[in-house]
Amino acid sequence: MAKTSYPLASVYGLLEPGPVVLLTTLRNEQPNVMPLSWHTMLEFEPPLIGCVVSNRNYSYQNLIDGRECVINIPAIDIADKVVGCGNCSGASENKFQRFSLTPQLSEVVSPPGIAECFANLECRLVDDSMVPTYGLFVLEVVAARCEENASTAQTLHHQGWGQFMVAGQRIRLTSAMR
Repeated sequence: MAKTSYPLASVYGLLEPGPVVLLTTLRNEQPNVMPLSWHTMLEFEPPLIGCVVSNRNYSYQNLIDGRECVINIPAIDIADKVVGCGNCSGASENKFQRFSLTPQLSEVVSPPGIAECFANLECRLVDDSMVPTYGLFVLEVVAARCEENASTAQTLHHQGWGQFMVAGQRIRLTSAMR
């Protein structure tokens, strides 16, 4: 199969690792919501997640100061709200109110989860050594809640510049992983 040159600035759209999530943080008792697609699992147990948050985002300082967040996994039914949250800043408005998202009390951390999301992963910042250079935060999941239908939820996957893909067909293959 013939291949042609591909723009380096578009490579990230080929490798986006997972669903777009909504990162919630807290500043001065005010919650904020930020869509996030640059994240990856780093370890199984304890579950560690690496995520990149730019220092140009309002959530960046929230995460540094508060050292806690919730990774909320939305399904396709709230895609417009997810994208809307990415098109405005929590520095100037309350995204929970603007997009009619329901804050949900967390079990372990201070920032709230989002009730409309099918999963909420409460996290603590455990390694910030790569934040100054790369904006890479290492988070440990310290509590998790998930709806029963999570395995069939259709998730949104960012491919760059307003292009998204919806998770497709699931298949099961033999695996030696536990």
